[in-house]
Amino acid sequence: MSAAPKRATIYLPAEVHRALRLKAAAADRSVSDLVSEAVRLSLAEDAEDLAAFEKRSKERSVKFENVVKALRQRGKL
Repeated sequence: MSAAPKRATIYLPAEVHRALRLKAAAADRSVSDLVSEAVRLSLAEDAEDLAAFEKRSKERSVKFENVVKALRQRGKL
């Protein structure tokens, strides 16, 4: 069971607010619904990024200088 929604105050530039209101009206949704969805999507993207970082944290680290030296030795630079 999810908690009751919480109220938050945000400040948007006037033109962004106007565009958001127009989008909400066109989609027959509330401004609050659009903002909540955008925040959820942003947090989900952050969670995916954190999971990818965690997964890659076990990979062997390679120093940039060593990569450049290896490229030069193989005649790629």
